[in-house]
Amino acid sequence: MPRFDQKIASELAYAACRGAGASEPAARSLAEATISAELRGKSAVGFRHLVDYLAALAAGRIAGAAEPELSSPVAAIIRSDARGGIAQLGFDRAFDDLRQRCAAWGVAIFVQHNSYTTGELGYYVRRLAEVGFVALAATNGPALMTVPGGVAPVYCTNPLAFAAPVENGPPLAIDQASSATAFVNVRERAERGEKLPPGWAVGENGLETTDAHAAVKGALLTFGGSRGANIALMVEVLAAGLTGANWSLDAPSFASGADPPGAGLFVVAIAPKLLAPDFAGRLERQLARLAGMGVHIPGRGANAGGRDTQIELSSQLVEAIEAYRHRGPF
Repeated sequence: MPRFDQKIASELAYAACRGAGASEPAARSLAEATISAELRGKSAVGFRHLVDYLAALAAGRIAGAAEPELSSPVAAIIRSDARGGIAQLGFDRAFDDLRQRCAAWGVAIFVQHNSYTTGELGYYVRRLAEVGFVALAATNGPALMTVPGGVAPVYCTNPLAFAAPVENGPPLAIDQASSATAFVNVRERAERGEKLPPGWAVGENGLETTDAHAAVKGALLTFGGSRGANIALMVEVLAAGLTGANWSLDAPSFASGADPPGAGLFVVAIAPKLLAPDFAGRLERQLARLAGMGVHIPGRGANAGGRDTQIELSSQLVEAIEAYRHRGPF
């Protein structure tokens, strides 16, 4: 597949967002998040998911000109109403303030509601870890996943993400969904006419299926059975309950209709130096010890720091994104 320089790929994403109806700040935020996901091998929530954003912007499911409304009920908490816009812009607007509050108080919380999907959840915690904080995040969205013994979707993929600073290297970064796979993977297999591995999804009848077309009409499955379902419920409480966002059961589709999903985002940042002054150094040594014992360390692969500036995109994907470049009045 064709490979694009980071700068060119970023310009492609930005121009397409503007053409689809995003404001300059929203387009910049979304382009940066898209590139970050791609550079770290998270293509399912990179340019492949950008197509969903572009379609939603053009259809009005995302308020392209929305400016997040920030408030602070107490010193350690920042609340954001995304006002129907993208989640990334609200976090960008609050980021510097969140850093300062965490440094001053030892802990700070960011909560957001009323946004489109959150995109790559690891993006939020990784940014905090890169400036020295330990961070945990949770998010939800429209119901796409059922639970063992269920038929109808009750949760989104409801991921958790965690990141921590590591001395002399990129952060430890963990980002995983409560579902056995991402919805975009099922959708793409359906488009290519490919079968699904067992354990990924059920059809509309609630029976497990390897037919991707049936799965798109059915629901994803949790990973680990009831344990994955428990994690999904915990995420739902954090991401929808504490933020005031839509429960997944009440969230409009991210792919159709006129309304945004109204997704929630919960992020907590902790200043480790106030608890353990040599935290980053100790973590570096512990991860090295674990790696030496054959343990896989998430976020520590060949491109963990996003050093590869080349992004591989299919011609079909580029064509779909390019279609939005000159669509709007921008």
